[in-house]
Amino acid sequence: MADSTRWKATVYVGGLGPQVTVANLQDAFIPFGDIADISLPKNDRLGKRDQANGVSEESIATGQDAADHRGFAYVEFEDADDAREAIDNMDKSEFFGRTIRVTAAKAPKTANEGLGSMTAIWKQETWIAQNAAAEDGEPSELLTGSGEEPATDPMQGLEGLDVAGPQPE
Repeated sequence: MADSTRWKATVYVGGLGPQVTVANLQDAFIPFGDIADISLPKNDRLGKRDQANGVSEESIATGQDAADHRGFAYVEFEDADDAREAIDNMDKSEFFGRTIRVTAAKAPKTANEGLGSMTAIWKQETWIAQNAAAEDGEPSELLTGSGEEPATDPMQGLEGLDVAGPQPE
């Protein structure tokens, strides 16, 4: 399945209680269609936080006294229509005593793309692809601003106005 198609068929499930397991999610979402994958991210910071609070490593290993997941999951369906059906039916429903949020999952951002990356925007592949010069050495249409429509003056049509606000009738 293509990456974009895959993300369209994936839902984010947030607000999960500590006792929720992958099997519980499978049982809850199977009525809406065939499930390709369920991801319940582990809580990486669990050990550090709970050791500071006096929770033993044995209780962490057995899953007692603490959740071993981060409180959200991703459910990937075989079909995007099934994902939309799950969102419509499961969003704001009660699951193990908590109200859960079910929304369309967003594709993760890469660390090397966009404005938050450590690479200059003009050196990123997506910017280069959008703004690259033509192979014959001519600058692209985006760089020259020679689009099909000429630029309009934003001040045009304001000649008769002498005060700000709506005109009296």
